[in-house]
Amino acid sequence: MLIVMKQDATQEDVERVNEVIEKLGFRPHPMPGAARTAIGITGNQGAVDRTHFENLPGVADAIRVTKPYKLISKTLRPEKSVIKVGNATIGGDELAMIAGPCAVESFDQVFEAAEIVASSGAKFFRGGAFKPRTSPYAFQGKGEEGLKILAQVREQFDLNIVTEAMDEHGVDLVEKYGDCIQIGTRNMQNFSLLKYVGQTRKPVLLKRGMSATLDEFLLAAEYIMAEGNYDVILCERGIRTFNRYARNTLDLSIVPAVHKISHLPVIVDPSHATGHNYMVAPMAKAGVAVGADGLIIEVHPCPEEALCDGAQAMLPEQYFELNEQVKAMRELMFPVKETVAV
Repeated sequence: MLIVMKQDATQEDVERVNEVIEKLGFRPHPMPGAARTAIGITGNQGAVDRTHFENLPGVADAIRVTKPYKLISKTLRPEKSVIKVGNATIGGDELAMIAGPCAVESFDQVFEAAEIVASSGAKFFRGGAFKPRTSPYAFQGKGEEGLKILAQVREQFDLNIVTEAMDEHGVDLVEKYGDCIQIGTRNMQNFSLLKYVGQTRKPVLLKRGMSATLDEFLLAAEYIMAEGNYDVILCERGIRTFNRYARNTLDLSIVPAVHKISHLPVIVDPSHATGHNYMVAPMAKAGVAVGADGLIIEVHPCPEEALCDGAQAMLPEQYFELNEQVKAMRELMFPVKETVAV
């Protein structure tokens, strides 16, 4: 059920509704909006009697929600969510560029990449300290040592750190050193991990599973939000199909589909989707064209020496060119309205 408050409802009115929900044994999820506050209810196994709320001060309506997801839905929050990550945001007017190497390999490699990313004007730096690899013999990441290097990048270059956690211990470490906790594609339906990360207060970047449907993807986000963390960013990174010319198939149709259903921002990862350097720029621009709120791009100072996914990493000059092109596309599609003083 969704409780919609009146525009003039006070904070006391909202708290009173929350108390009633808790007394019924459920969990309230207040979502302030531009014109109103809506309160989602989770924990109920069946329909909630709306008469509990109809006569409460400040309540405009009690709406029964029939969709399997409640908190990610535009029914709860018609306005688009803008997620604060460190000192920047994802989901607003500006295209979020999240760039960096696939993995933290060394201090020098990461700092050279960070200098490239910072000089482009990007506000987010990506790099994996924990690397889930198909082979147990492949490079697995530098763990906490890598996170410490990423924390130094933040201090040196004022970049917000986006990095993956693979388990609860990893979540604790990323929460300590990073700015945004990435849940990778292999863990999209690791429900215990989703619940755990939902109890943190760091933003979460949730990547779509290799074969996940739209509903499965959105319900994974719902798991996180149901625990009280509403700062979720969705990421399309390609799904498995029958094609053999790219690592995965980048499903760009999911971007407008998410925007139609959900208030959450959605970004695109053309690097992991394609697996090939020459495909990254075209698919990145296609992602911007369909309305993605950001891009996550792999850039490496020496891709031929990369310990992980060097084939899909962009060279610095390629990244600079792409960055300028996608910024121009974004400005053309969504020009910033100038305010005229009266």
